[in-house]
Amino acid sequence: MAQLLTEAEIQEQAKVLSGWTVEDSKLQISRTFKDFIQAIEFVNKLVEPAESAGHHPDIEISYNKVKITLTTHDAGGLTPADFDLARVIAKIN
Repeated sequence: MAQLLTEAEIQEQAKVLSGWTVEDSKLQISRTFKDFIQAIEFVNKLVEPAESAGHHPDIEISYNKVKITLTTHDAGGLTPADFDLARVIAKIN
């Protein structure tokens, strides 16, 4: 099982992730796109990095808005894997 990060480690890593917030042991970001098609195109770009990492985000789509939530469910909170995937997602347009 993955090692949970301490609160200090979480805050330190969160500082370098623009637009991401930490709430209830979850790392979250919301992105807004021109329309539904662009939102879905963005979500499709998440598949390969998530599969490669073996770590899958929770995704909510509402027309042109996409909310991504990362947490390591089996560990019960945030681990390095969440921040690693967040850094990859942050580079996807």
